[in-house]
Amino acid sequence: MERFQDWFETAKPMLIAFGLKVLGAIAVYIVGRWLIGMASNLIMRALERQKVEPTVIRYIGSVLSVALNIILVVAILGYFGVETTSFAALVAGLGVAIGAAWGGLLSNFAAGAFILVLRPFKVGDYVVAGEVEGTVRVLGLFTTTIDTPDNVQTMVGNAKIMGGTIKNFSHNPYRRVELSAQLDHSVDPDDAIRRLKESLPKIPNVVAEPKPDVEILSFNERGPVLAVRPYCNTAHYWQVYFDTNKTIRATFGAAGYPAAEAHLHVRTRGA
Repeated sequence: MERFQDWFETAKPMLIAFGLKVLGAIAVYIVGRWLIGMASNLIMRALERQKVEPTVIRYIGSVLSVALNIILVVAILGYFGVETTSFAALVAGLGVAIGAAWGGLLSNFAAGAFILVLRPFKVGDYVVAGEVEGTVRVLGLFTTTIDTPDNVQTMVGNAKIMGGTIKNFSHNPYRRVELSAQLDHSVDPDDAIRRLKESLPKIPNVVAEPKPDVEILSFNERGPVLAVRPYCNTAHYWQVYFDTNKTIRATFGAAGYPAAEAHLHVRTRGA
C-alpha cells in the first residue's frame, strides 16, 4: 500500500498534466468543430448569394468540412506529441493512389462541377455535346443524360463534353432552317422568289423577324437553285422544316412550274 501511495505521489504530476492535456484537446476539438461549422456555413451562404448550383455548394461544403476536420485531428495529435509528418505523408499518398485509380471519374466529376457553374446548357436544351445530339434531360456530376432525336437515352461523360465543342441550339430565340429548291431553266427565278417570300410567312411557327431568306444559291445543269431559309424556335424546327418542303412543292405547283430536267446536247462528228 505504501508503495502504491509512493508511486501515485510520484506519478500525480504526470497524471494531472496528462489530464489537463486531454481536457485541452477536448476543448480544442469542440471549439475547432464549431469554427469549422461556422466557416462552412459562411462559405455556403456566400455561394448561395452568388446563385451557384446547389449541387456544387453541397460538394464544396463537404470537401471543405472533411479537409478542415483532418487538419484539426492532425493538430490535436501534434499537441499530444504524436509524430504527424508520417501521418500527413500517408494521407497524401492515399490521396494520390485514389486519384490515380479513379482518375476518369474525378475528371468527369470536375467537369460536371464546371458545367453546373458555367452553365453552357440547361435541362431541356437541344444541344450537340460530346458528339451526341439531342435534348438534355439530366445534368449530373459525372455524366449528362441526353435523349437523341430517335428517343435513345444516352449518357455522356462530362469530361468528354467539356473537352469538345458544345452547340446549344436552344440558347438563341430562333434558329434558321436551311433548304433548297430546284428550278427549271425556263422558270423566272425572281417570280419564284416572290412567290416563296409570300408563302413562307404563312407556315405555322415561322417567326416574323427576321423574315425568311429566299435567294439564288447556285446553278446546275437543270437550272437555278434557290436557298430557302425561314426562321423558327428550336422547339418547332422539324415541323417548320417539313412544312417548308410542302410549301415549296405547293407554291411551284400552283404557279405551274415545270419539273426541273437536265438537258444534254449531244453532237456527233463525221468520220
